Amino acid sequence: MCEANAYLKAGESETLFMEAVDVIEPYGDGLKLVDIYGKQLFVQATIKNMNLLNHRIILEQVPVSTE
Repeated sequence: MCEANAYLKAGESETLFMEAVDVIEPYGDGLKLVDIYGKQLFVQATIKNMNLLNHRIILEQVPVSTE
């Protein structure tokens, strides 16, 4: 299995955002994540780090622009 878990980084803490991520695509101002079951989540974030050997993707949230 090649899927990984995506974590959202806030300061020094990491929160599980999505399990079994199979696809990550740029989408608007952020990313679209799709898991192995076809569930899609969208997040305004950038990829901070990927360690596929350990099945971990670290995302860093992008501040929402109010303009």
